[in-house]
Amino acid sequence: MTTPQREALPAHPAMFAALAVPNFRRYVSGQALSLIGTWVETVAQALLVLKLTHSGTILGLTTAARYAPILLLSPYAGLLVDRYAKRHVLLVTQAGLGLVSATLGAAVLTGDVRLWQVVVLAVLFGIFSAVDNPARQAFTQEVVGRDLVRNAVTLNTTTVNVARVIGPAVAAILVSTVGIGWCFVVNAVSFGFVIVSLLRLDTRRLYPVPPVPRGRGQLRAGLRYAAGVPAIIRPLLMMALVGTFTFEFEVSLPLLAETTFHGTATTYSVLIGALGAGAVAGGLYAARSARTGVARLIRAAVGYAIAVALLAAAPTLATAIAACVLAGVASVIFLTTGNATIQLASDPEYRGRVTALWSMALVGTTPVGSPIIGALSDVASPRYALGLGAAACLAAALIGGWPGGRLRQNARYRPPIAQA
Repeated sequence: MTTPQREALPAHPAMFAALAVPNFRRYVSGQALSLIGTWVETVAQALLVLKLTHSGTILGLTTAARYAPILLLSPYAGLLVDRYAKRHVLLVTQAGLGLVSATLGAAVLTGDVRLWQVVVLAVLFGIFSAVDNPARQAFTQEVVGRDLVRNAVTLNTTTVNVARVIGPAVAAILVSTVGIGWCFVVNAVSFGFVIVSLLRLDTRRLYPVPPVPRGRGQLRAGLRYAAGVPAIIRPLLMMALVGTFTFEFEVSLPLLAETTFHGTATTYSVLIGALGAGAVAGGLYAARSARTGVARLIRAAVGYAIAVALLAAAPTLATAIAACVLAGVASVIFLTTGNATIQLASDPEYRGRVTALWSMALVGTTPVGSPIIGALSDVASPRYALGLGAAACLAAALIGGWPGGRLRQNARYRPPIAQA
């Protein structure tokens, strides 16, 4: 396959520069529709578990079941992504995710759903997600090329948060009209849009990375490589801490809505929607900048800590909604800066393994954090759980700025190449 000619791009690309690439427009449009479905299901699953159990601790454990495979399997999944064509991997994972959602929807609609079924299907969803997450992130650079990866990552993240605004609203309408079960069916159908977009890509216009041949020690080599590059290992450590205790809004926000503000499903939808609206605004701001690096990530972590602390202390629902907007802005700046930093710092042959470690730090830590956040919310209050998240952001900023090691993005550690 012939690699397309790279065009000269300005040092600071336009806000929507990546959308000038036809393949990226196709890819991101399919992702956008699917992500709306994902947020519809995310809201529905939380409401379903609370309906079945009325327990924050059980909600946290069920959320953990969904993400435990990402924690356990991500390093192996990253190696799988490096070994095979990422587009083909995504076709398989998207089909699998759609099948899992359809099965859960059928169980709910028949009125026969049990908690154990929700947990089992959550684990299956997590297994497919463990491979899907690094494949999607690594494939972005193959769609747009290295020069536009920062802009593309930012627009992808902004799309996630547009979906976070629309998805909960759709979920609230579906739950109040036709029932929770149809939320899972909608998500199952939404994966079809991604499959169609992948099939419609012009493969001649991609920037493919040659698959890594099989060999001994490749998993360890990837871990050593990531540990040896400061611009990779520090963001990973920061994201692991923030991912464990701060990005647990699927647990903390429904409990904040129900127990603190004595609200309904609509209250939770409004809070998660406000978080998404802020993230969209933050994404548009981040898209105008090509800056990456650990120093910028440290500043983003401090801003995130302040925003989440304001949410924890919010005295009324109105102020909590406003704080959610601020937290959304800070979260997307933190995410896009960290994600783009590690991708630009990574050699192509290690990118699948590096992005898998990022996925593990972001969502794979949920099995550790969500039960803690759920239990703390039950024992004390969701406000204390959010306060713990704010403290985690400050601790992450300290890790990023810890003396020792250089913060150069272009630092490279090259372990011996495993023999095929």
